[in-house]
Amino acid sequence: MTKQRKAYLVGGGIGSMAAAAFMIRDGAMAGGDISIFEALPLAGGSMDGAGMPDAGYSLRGGRMLTTDNYECVWGLFKTIPSLSNPGKSVYDETIDFNERIKTNSGARLVDANRAIRNVSSMGFSMADRIELVKLVEASEENLGNDRITDWLSPSFFETNFWYMWATTFAFQPWHSAVEFKRYLHRFMKEFSRIGTLEGVKRTIYNQYDSLVRPLEAWLLSQGVQFLKDCKVTDLQLSTDDGKVGVSAIEYLRHGELGRIDVSEGDLVFFQNGSMTDASSLGSMTSAPRKLTKDDSGGWLLWEKLAQGRPEFGNPAAFNASIPESYWLSFTVTLKDRAFFDKMQAFSGNAAGTGALVTFMKSNWLMSVVLAHQPHFLNQPDDVQVFWGYALHPDRVGDFVAKPMSDCTGAEILQELCGHLNFDMNTTFAAANCIPCRLPYITSMFMPRTATDRPLPVPKNSRNLAFISQFVEIPEDVVFTVEYSVRVAQMAVYELLGIDREIPPILHHDKSIKVNFDALVKAFK
Repeated sequence: MTKQRKAYLVGGGIGSMAAAAFMIRDGAMAGGDISIFEALPLAGGSMDGAGMPDAGYSLRGGRMLTTDNYECVWGLFKTIPSLSNPGKSVYDETIDFNERIKTNSGARLVDANRAIRNVSSMGFSMADRIELVKLVEASEENLGNDRITDWLSPSFFETNFWYMWATTFAFQPWHSAVEFKRYLHRFMKEFSRIGTLEGVKRTIYNQYDSLVRPLEAWLLSQGVQFLKDCKVTDLQLSTDDGKVGVSAIEYLRHGELGRIDVSEGDLVFFQNGSMTDASSLGSMTSAPRKLTKDDSGGWLLWEKLAQGRPEFGNPAAFNASIPESYWLSFTVTLKDRAFFDKMQAFSGNAAGTGALVTFMKSNWLMSVVLAHQPHFLNQPDDVQVFWGYALHPDRVGDFVAKPMSDCTGAEILQELCGHLNFDMNTTFAAANCIPCRLPYITSMFMPRTATDRPLPVPKNSRNLAFISQFVEIPEDVVFTVEYSVRVAQMAVYELLGIDREIPPILHHDKSIKVNFDALVKAFK
């Protein structure tokens, strides 16, 4: 009797969950033969969302979705049933929601005078346009491990375009020129509408409740085993005929060590690296702790596997400089409508119809976004939740005389009120602001060489695949849900030998109309 193949997924993020779904849906594997190891008590990895009305809600990150891209994401969620709309898929309910609640920001940028900036013009000089075209047309070989600042002059980083593009996608001037170029191509359709962000689509609730929970529910219904609070400490490797494979998995769960022998034919999928590793939460009265990878060990396993194995990538390219890869986010839970009413009057946008409001001259480069309410499944009608972040948390505030990284939730709200000229006492009389420090949140944007990220299935691998934001997919862009799902689909199809087309990347950058619209916008 032939032994049933088993699959082990190290890390319980959206990539692993998607891989499990593809193995069941397209690879005819039984869910009971699939196990997902997750060190945290919840699945979803970086796509988290938690809290209660009294204790306060918390979202570490905010993620942009579009329906003009994200081919693999929607290809998956067209087959995952909604939890809140019986008879509909997650994709169907998301489309229906965005037909009702349309994004059209009226206050994308706010200037130093607290006035809404006119963003009909990108603000380019002719020199800016020429430099941008040179970068967009440069080959990745020529860009190498250059930074964006190696290709664009200081004046470019004062344009309306840069403030909008950088805060939409979380780019810093010192980040990878290759990644910046890929974004310009992948999201070319957003170039002409970056001022309104009307191309951005939202889920009904936060993305943990709207995407992770229904996907996890479906996987559980198929028999997939989730081993939570379970940290994989080592993957034992063996080499046979030049092929490296995993022979055993060692883990720590509830204080006890465990080991699983990986048999011939079994598969292992590893989420190498994490953008939310070593994150920490603060409170209204305390700043988040300043943790590093040494406090969590989240990068340790990839570093161990990659040592002496260049095909497994180079984690040091991404995790070696926290000052270049970190920012702070904050989630605010409100018990009255004062702030939401004032923001609607200021911006002209009801909650959910606007987008990021960026205070372009703030020392912290702070942005906030008010989602459609409720934003959490268990959120009462009389509670509102909004999210914000800042790209320069190491700088002293304009209204609070300390770096954001040293600020309490109350001090972050004080800084926000300063930029809006709102009274703190009447605006946030019943507010709970939970700050979150994310030391590696943009580590995937760090300058890199072509070999620093492993292929989904390295050429010398027998049964091991890498599925994360730190894996190489030509043309596609990291820091997106799409990247995690696409790499999972690629890895599953290759290891299982599935002869089925993966949804191709839609090349909007090849469209005459999209290019024409972008050109017109660039010359305004």
